[in-house]
Amino acid sequence: MTPRPFGQWEREIAFRYLRARRKEGGVALISIISFVGIALAVAVLIIVMSVMNGFRAELLDRILGFNGHAFVAGPATQAPGWRDLPPRIVKVPGVLRASPIVESYALVQSPVQTTGGVVRGVRPQDLKGTPLIAGNIKQGSLATFGQGDFGGDTVVIGERLAQQLAVRAGDQLTLTSPTGEATVFGSTPRQKTYTVGAVFAVGMTDYDQLFIFMPLEQAQLFFGRGDSADFIEIMVAQPDAVGELRPAIARAAGPGAIVSDWRDKNSQFWGALQVERNVMRLILMLIVAIAAMNIISGLVMLVKNKGRDIAILRTMGAGQGAILRIFFMTGASIGAAATATGLAVGALFCAFIKPIQKVVEAVTGASVFNADVYFLTTLPAKIDWAEVVGVVFWALLASFVATLPPAWRASRLDPVEALRYE
Repeated sequence: MTPRPFGQWEREIAFRYLRARRKEGGVALISIISFVGIALAVAVLIIVMSVMNGFRAELLDRILGFNGHAFVAGPATQAPGWRDLPPRIVKVPGVLRASPIVESYALVQSPVQTTGGVVRGVRPQDLKGTPLIAGNIKQGSLATFGQGDFGGDTVVIGERLAQQLAVRAGDQLTLTSPTGEATVFGSTPRQKTYTVGAVFAVGMTDYDQLFIFMPLEQAQLFFGRGDSADFIEIMVAQPDAVGELRPAIARAAGPGAIVSDWRDKNSQFWGALQVERNVMRLILMLIVAIAAMNIISGLVMLVKNKGRDIAILRTMGAGQGAILRIFFMTGASIGAAATATGLAVGALFCAFIKPIQKVVEAVTGASVFNADVYFLTTLPAKIDWAEVVGVVFWALLASFVATLPPAWRASRLDPVEALRYE
C-alpha cells in the first residue's frame, strides 16, 4: 500500500532533521536565524500597520468630533433670516446637529504671557452637546458658559493654551480682536477681558493649544459680526457617508449656500496618510520576504549534509514526492512557527503599547511620541484583524515559496551519485 502524502513517517523524518545538531548534519544556527528574522518581520509589520491604523482612527475621531462633518457658508449665513437655516438642515435625514459658528483669530494675553489663538463662537447648548469637549473638561465646568448679557463673559480654553498662559479656571485673560472699531482716527483694536470658566483637553495638540470657545452672541459682538454667522457646522450620523447628504443639505440651506465637508478641508492630509500607509506596508512586506529567503540557505545546507540519508530513503522505496514533502515540511515548519510567534508578539505589543511607551520614555528620558510633531499626546494602536490575516498569509506564502527550490533539488538527487563516495 502506498503511504499517503504528509504521512506520519514523513513528518517524523522532517522534524528529526529540524532538531538535528550540527555534528549530525543539522543547520540549527541558520534555522534559528530564519526563525527570528521572520518572527521579527511579521511582528514589526503588524505593529507598524496597527499604529498607523490607530493614528488615523484617533486623528479622524478628534478632527470630526471637534470640527464637524459638513459646513454651510456663503451669503446664506449673512442674509436676514439665516437663523432659520439650522432648523431646516436638522430635518434632513442623517443630520444630527446644525450649529451656527463665528470664528476668528485673536491676540490672547495673560499677566505673564501673550500668544495667538482661534476664538470660536458657539451656542451654549451646542458646546455642551459636543462629547469631545464636554467629556474632557479638566478644570472648572460649563455651567456658567453662556450666562449673562450677550452670552456673558465666560470662555473655555484648551489645556496647553492654559499652561502657556499660566492661567486656570477662574482666572482672567484679555482678548484683542484684529477687526477693530472704526473711529475718526482710523480703526482701533477691540479689547476685552474674559473669565476662564473651564479648561478642556481633547488630546490633540492643535486644538488644546489654539482654541478658545466663546458664546455665540458674545463672539458676534466682539468681532463685529452683527446678527450673522460665519458658517453652519453640521454633525451627521455617518461621517464617511457625508457626501451622499450634501445635495439634501444644499437644498435645505437654499440659494446662496456653499456646502463643503470634512473631506474637502483635509483631502491632502488624508491622501498623504494613505500613500504613506501603502508604501510602509509594501516595504515591510518586502522585509518579510527577505527574512523568509534565509530558509533557502538553511535547507540547501541541510540537503547537502543529508545526501546519504536521501539516497538510502530512495533505495528503500521513497519516491521523489516523499523527499520533496519531507524537506518542504522542514522549511515550512520554520516559517509557520516564526509567523505564529511574530503574530503573538505583535498583538501583545499593540495591546500593551501605552505601558511600553511609558517604560521606554522612563528609561531613555526622551519622548517617544512628541505631541508637537504627531498631533496626538499618546501612541495609538488599532489592530485590523483582516489586515493581520493578510500579513499572516503573506508570511506563510513567502516561507513556503522559499522552501520549494531546495526541497525540489533534494527530490531530484540521484541515489547512485549520492552513495558513490560513501
